[in-house]
Amino acid sequence: MKFWQALVWTEPEQLVPLAQFAEELGFHGVFNADHAVFPEEVKTPYPYSENGVAPMTADAPYPDCWVSTAFMAAATRRLHFTTSIFVLPLRNPFEVAKATGSLDIFSGGRFALGIGAGWMKDEFDIYGVPFQGRGQRMDEMIDVMHKLWQGGMVEHDGPLFPFPRLCIEPAPGHNVPVFVGGANEAALRRAAVRGDGWIGAGNHPDEVPALMARLRALRAEAGRSAEPFETIVGLTTPLEVATLQRLEQAGMTSAVNLPFSYVLGKRSTLDAKKRFMEDFEKRIMRPLRG
Repeated sequence: MKFWQALVWTEPEQLVPLAQFAEELGFHGVFNADHAVFPEEVKTPYPYSENGVAPMTADAPYPDCWVSTAFMAAATRRLHFTTSIFVLPLRNPFEVAKATGSLDIFSGGRFALGIGAGWMKDEFDIYGVPFQGRGQRMDEMIDVMHKLWQGGMVEHDGPLFPFPRLCIEPAPGHNVPVFVGGANEAALRRAAVRGDGWIGAGNHPDEVPALMARLRALRAEAGRSAEPFETIVGLTTPLEVATLQRLEQAGMTSAVNLPFSYVLGKRSTLDAKKRFMEDFEKRIMRPLRG
């Protein structure tokens, strides 16, 4: 079992020291999150809560994913990074491929692109990007980025992003791992067919075995059963060693320590966050590592 520390909504000035501390404690990785803009009034219901109210607010920090990851990667040696999640269909595939390919190169392969279709229609309207059809847009963007990351001259004749022979330099020369977020069937299929992993949006432990089984079935259908595949699952119940051992047997590869704001409030000191991480390492990580 691997362990990730959620750094979403964390004060920007604390990100680098927290990443360094996560590495010191033995976390596998940390992840940030993405909203390019945040409307004063959000009209779209949040799909992952019973009342439709999102846990984030307009004053929640969302520093640029690539800049903040680059700073944390430069300050660490072993720690891995992902985004949970980056709203891919809002963006341009050339710019995302360039930024994430560079992160792969400079971090020594410690970055995975965590993506999702996005839930906030308001954000798409502001960007002038159609909300409907964003899944199709995202699928083609993944295909485009896979070509660009390989290096050399490539071309693409898809319906949304056709382009003549071109290249990005430098290119990593291999695909940057892509972790797909989302719990609906389309997201699970996208993760199995086009992705290298799946990121949950917060699941009850009882839901996880069925999700792992569905991902296995979809990967087998796509002929990808033998390929490495990560499943990063944040649980909605307090973490217990026995529960994680059971879920690891079901196919879950990574657990998540809660965002600090869930336990310590919207703002907290660096020392308070470190104590929270130390407690998690002692109670959960250490027993599972034996």
